[in-house]
Amino acid sequence: MNRLDFEGRHAVVTGGAAGLGFAVAQRLLASGGSVTLWDRDLAAGRHATERLGAGSAFVQVDVANEDSVREALESTLRRSHRIDALVNSAGITGPNMKVWDYPVEAWREVLEVNLTGVFLCCRAVVPAMRKEDYGRIVNIASVAGKEGNPNASAYSASKAALIALTKSLGKELADGGVRVNCVTPAAVKTAIFDQMSEEHIAFMLAKIPLGRFGLPEEIAALVAWLCTEECSFSTGAVFDLSGGRATY
Repeated sequence: MNRLDFEGRHAVVTGGAAGLGFAVAQRLLASGGSVTLWDRDLAAGRHATERLGAGSAFVQVDVANEDSVREALESTLRRSHRIDALVNSAGITGPNMKVWDYPVEAWREVLEVNLTGVFLCCRAVVPAMRKEDYGRIVNIASVAGKEGNPNASAYSASKAALIALTKSLGKELADGGVRVNCVTPAAVKTAIFDQMSEEHIAFMLAKIPLGRFGLPEEIAALVAWLCTEECSFSTGAVFDLSGGRATY
């Protein structure tokens, strides 16, 4: 594994207690930085920092709650004084159902976590980055946001909107030193699979020309680079990580 240059930098990783967020935190720590995990699962967050070791911290937060995000920001800045990178990895899939059967409350929850949660975290963190005239924001979207997966309408819609949010915010911040990008992975086998039906998992695998699911460390490698100072000319961009599935 090559070592990226994140020396002396600090990142906030939402959903960092497990899955892609945890893999990103590992890679950033290995590249010389420090990380604060934002996650709503208290036990998982504490366990994650024990596994990550020195340079890691945890703050319990509900990213879909404005007050919770504000408190998490204040707590993080008291400890680390700055946020050089924000990785928005927190997300849920919602049920695998047809649109006409989809529970309204489940729809709202998916949009609240996957889209509003990212909006709230960016809204909170951006002023601190603008003050330093430096920052990197990386949003974890999905190839489902490009193509629209059947039986996953809320998830697909939330990720499509996240791609648009990335582009809008990237343009709004293009006059300074903050860069905003997103990645669009195909399915990566993490604990989030527990929220999906076996039929939907098989559907996603069948769509990937490489014939396998992505690995968390493969996603983390690109995300970590997007968090570095070296990523200087990309903003509002969408980076494909789909094993050949994406066609645009």
